[in-house]
Amino acid sequence: MANHPLPSNGAANLGFEADLWRAADALRSNMDAAEYKHVVLGLIFLKYISDVFEEKHRDLAARQESDYTDPEDPDEYRAVNIFWVPPEARWSALLANARQPIIGKLVDEAMLAIERDNPTLKGVLPKDYAHPRLDKQRLGQLIDLVGNIGLGDKENRSKDILGRVYEYFLSQFASAEGKKGGQFYTPRSIVQLLVEMLAPYRGRVYDPCCGSGGMFVQSEKFVEAHGGRVGDISIYGQESNHTTWRLAKMNLAIRGIEGNLGKEHADSFHRDLHPDLRADFVLANPPFNDSDWRGGLLRDDRRWQYGVPPASNANYAWVQHFIYHLAPSGRAGFVLANGSMSSNQSGEGEIRKAIVEADLVDCMVALPGQLFYSTQIPVCLWFIARDKRNHRLRDRRGEVLFIDARGLGTMIDRTHRELSDDDIGQIAGTYHAWRGDGDSAASYADIPGFCKAATLEEIRQHGHILTPGRYVGAAQVEEEGEPFEEKMARLVEQLREQQVESRRLDALIWANLAAIGFGE
Repeated sequence: MANHPLPSNGAANLGFEADLWRAADALRSNMDAAEYKHVVLGLIFLKYISDVFEEKHRDLAARQESDYTDPEDPDEYRAVNIFWVPPEARWSALLANARQPIIGKLVDEAMLAIERDNPTLKGVLPKDYAHPRLDKQRLGQLIDLVGNIGLGDKENRSKDILGRVYEYFLSQFASAEGKKGGQFYTPRSIVQLLVEMLAPYRGRVYDPCCGSGGMFVQSEKFVEAHGGRVGDISIYGQESNHTTWRLAKMNLAIRGIEGNLGKEHADSFHRDLHPDLRADFVLANPPFNDSDWRGGLLRDDRRWQYGVPPASNANYAWVQHFIYHLAPSGRAGFVLANGSMSSNQSGEGEIRKAIVEADLVDCMVALPGQLFYSTQIPVCLWFIARDKRNHRLRDRRGEVLFIDARGLGTMIDRTHRELSDDDIGQIAGTYHAWRGDGDSAASYADIPGFCKAATLEEIRQHGHILTPGRYVGAAQVEEEGEPFEEKMARLVEQLREQQVESRRLDALIWANLAAIGFGE
C-alpha cells in the first residue's frame, strides 16, 4: 500500500486516531489487549524510526556526489540523533513481505537488528511476532494499516502525529485492559493538571513509578509550550514492571526525549536506581494502597524521616520517598487515594501529622470520581514544597491551600470522566495565584465551596486531616429574592396540586386494570 500521511487539523481532533484504533483493534482476533498492545505499539515505533531514517537517507543520497556523504554510513544518522535502521529492518522491506507466512519472523529479526545497532534500545523492543498465537495474515494486514500513516516526515513530526497516535493507543489499551491497564497509563488530564501546577520549566524531573512515561512527555510539552527548550529539563525515572519500562523507553524514544530510566526495570523501594538524586520536581502516580511492597524488609530505611510506614499500605512510603528525593527548593505533585488524607490506621495519622508540622504540605486537591480506567477509588492530588517562600511576593509558610474540585470534569462516556482545559486552568490558576506566581500574584481569594487557604492551627483543630471538604465550606447560594412566607405558601399549593394529580392517575390505572379483568 502507498504511504500516505494522514490528514491533521489540530491537536484536539482525535478522528484519525480513533479510526486507526478501530481498524487495529478489529485485527486483534482473540488476542488479549495486554499482549496485543506490544504488537501494535512496537510496529508504530518501528514505522516511525524507519520514516525518520528514510527521510534522512533520501537527503544524504541527494547530496552524495557533492558532499561525499554515504547514505549507508550509520554515523551520518547517529550524529544527528537519528536511529540507524539496517536494511532488513526498514519498513519498505517489511511491507514487501507483509503477506508472506514468514512475516512474523522477519519483524522479530528487524527488532533484533535495530537493538543490535542502537545500544540505547537494547532489550526494549518487542520480539514476539513469530509466536503461533499471532495470526500472520492479520499481522500482515496490520503492517499494511500502519504503513498507511506518515509518522516520521518533518511536517507530521512538527504536529506530533506519532505522539498523538501513541498516546491515544495507550489510553485505549488502558481502557480495554481495565484495572491492569491503569498500571501503565495515567489519564492525560490528570498528568496535564500536575504539570500545569508544578510548572517544570527547567531542572531535574523525577518519577520513581513512571509507567509508560506520560509525566515526562507532558513536562516536555509544557516547556516547549512556554517558549523553553526540550533540553531545559533532565529526566529521571524508574519502573518496576519490565514490559511497562519498555513502553516508557519507547514512548520517550519516539519523541526524541532523552531520559535516565535506568538500564533495566527495578523496584524503587528495594533497589533505588537514583539514590543520590535530589530533584527539582517530582511527578508521580504510584500504585494505590499497595499492600505487596514488602515494607517489613525496610523498617530501618533512612527515607522514613517522618515515621515508619505500615507494611500493609505503601501510600506513606511513597510520600516519604518523594520527599527524600527533593532538592532544598524542590516541589512534588502526586496522585494518591483519598484515604491518604484522613487515615489513622497503623500509624499513618502520625506520619501525616509529622509531615504537616514540618510545613511540607503545600496544596491538597480533591478530584472528581471516574477519572481513571483502572479504579473507581476517589483520588486526590498532594503537592509538597520544601520551601514555601516565593522569591517574589508570597511567603506561604504555615499555610496550606485546599481545593475541592469534585464538582468539575465532564463525562466522556458512561464510565469515564475528564477534566477540561478550563477545569485545569481554574485549578492551576488558583494554586498559582495563592503562591504568587507570575502575573496572578495579587488575585487570590478564598472561594466558599472551592478553595481555602488554611493555617497550620486550623489543620491541628481538624486532627491533621487534609480533606479539602473540611476546610472550603459550602458554596454560596444566591438569594432568590422571594420572601420565606410566600415561598412556603407557593410550595404547599404546588404539593396539594401534585397530590390531586396523583390520585387522578391512580384511579385511571385501576380503571384500566379492571377493564382487562385485573381490577378490584
